[in-house]
Amino acid sequence: MAARHGSHARLPVSEELVIRRVFDAPVESVWNAWTDPRKLALWCGPEGFTSPSYKVDLRVGGKYLFCMRSPEGQDYWSTGVYREIVPLKRIVFTDSFADSEGNVVAASYYGMKGYWPLELTVTVTFRKEGNGTVMTLQHDGIPRDMKSDCEAGWSGSFDKLERIL
Repeated sequence: MAARHGSHARLPVSEELVIRRVFDAPVESVWNAWTDPRKLALWCGPEGFTSPSYKVDLRVGGKYLFCMRSPEGQDYWSTGVYREIVPLKRIVFTDSFADSEGNVVAASYYGMKGYWPLELTVTVTFRKEGNGTVMTLQHDGIPRDMKSDCEAGWSGSFDKLERIL
């Protein structure tokens, strides 16, 4: 039997997004901003977006459910599972689009373009530097054509984080 060339679909290209920010705040404050749902709701989401709901079960295997509301009133839900938690050092969690009940949905549910895997991975590290904190976020699995939008969204979130610290 002859080999069939070209019968395999090309795999979509995804990228990792890495953002490093230095905050003029102690590690404990930056850590708490990531782990306290009341604080997360103050900064998580791009500029102009609000966070009307953020539920966190901060333990390995625990889940989060987050609602991000656009200035136009559109709700975008995400969920994930905490994979690793090293207090004041590192948080690793999955990231998926979800409905309001926490069920994982495809990105197309929200009209997102590009191929999005059902589950992405986010790693956040925290390191003391002088009196401040170096925070590095790595978000793996983002579609190449959405990387700049995701970077802008995270950067806007971190601008808000800086203001509340």
